[in-house]
Amino acid sequence: MVVVALSITGVINRTRALLAGRKGIRFFQHIYNVRLLLRKGSVYSTTTTALFRIAPVVYLGSALLASLFIPVANLEPLLSFHGDIILVAYLLALSRVAIILAAMDTGSSFEGMGAAREALYGALVEPALMMAMATLALFCGYSSFAEIFSTAQEMSVNLTIVLILVAYVFFIIMIIEAGRVPVDDPKTHLELTMIHEVICLDYSGVDMGMIHIAGWLKNAIFATIAANAVAVTISFHWWFAAPLAILVTGVAIGVVESLRARNKLSRNITYILTIVAMAALVLLTGFLLIQNIEI
Repeated sequence: MVVVALSITGVINRTRALLAGRKGIRFFQHIYNVRLLLRKGSVYSTTTTALFRIAPVVYLGSALLASLFIPVANLEPLLSFHGDIILVAYLLALSRVAIILAAMDTGSSFEGMGAAREALYGALVEPALMMAMATLALFCGYSSFAEIFSTAQEMSVNLTIVLILVAYVFFIIMIIEAGRVPVDDPKTHLELTMIHEVICLDYSGVDMGMIHIAGWLKNAIFATIAANAVAVTISFHWWFAAPLAILVTGVAIGVVESLRARNKLSRNITYILTIVAMAALVLLTGFLLIQNIEI
C-alpha cells in the first residue's frame, strides 16, 4: 500500500511529461516536496481555532487507518473484522468532513465556496461508493475486504465483466475524491474553478505535508480496491495487483489530464450522477446474474 501510494503521482507526472514531449520532473519529486514541507513550521491565521490545527491530523489519521483494512490481492491487511467495508467508507467521509470544517473555520468566503463544492460532490459520490462495495460483497458473500479478497474466484465471463466495471467505478471515484481532471484541476489557481485545492490554501509546512500524504493514501485505497477486483478473476497475486494499481491508474489519469480539459462546474454534477447511475446498474446486473436470472 505504501509503494502504491508513493508511486501513483510519479506515474501521472511522467505520463504527462511524455505526452507533452517534455523531460519532466523526477519520478519521486512529489516526495521531495513533501519532505521539505515536513521540515518547515506552520503559519496560522488569527481567525482560526483549534479545529483548523486538528483537521490535518484527523485527515491523515482517517486515511491511514482506512488503508490498514485494504488487502493487496493475496496479502492480508493489518486490520480486519466483519463489516469493515462500512468503517472504511465512514473513515473516508470523516477525512472529508474534517478538511471541510477546517476550510470553513478560516472565515474566508473563498474557502467556504470550495468547502461547499467539496461537500456537494462528496454527498453525490458516496452512493456510488456504497453500491460498488455492495457489489463486491454480493459476489463474495462477505462484508470484510480481507474476506472479499481472500481467494481467487472462478467466475463466468459476465461476472468478470461486472467486476471490471466495478473497478472502473472505483477509478472514477478516486478521480473525484482526488480532485483530478475532468472534475477539477490540481494545478489551477483560478478562484472560480478551484474545488479541492482551495480548501487547503491556508495550510503550510507540516500541515500541508500531512494533507498531501493523506491524499496519496486515499488514491492508493481506491486504486488497490479496483486492482483487487480485476486480479481476483485473472491473477490473484500481489505482484500482479500492485503494479496494476500503479501503472493502469497512473497512466490513465496522466492520459486524461493530457488530452482533455476539466469540465465546466455545471457539468460536474451530471458527471458524478452518471457514475452513481452506473454503479446502481452494475449492482443490479450483478444481483440478477447471481440469482441466475437471464438478462
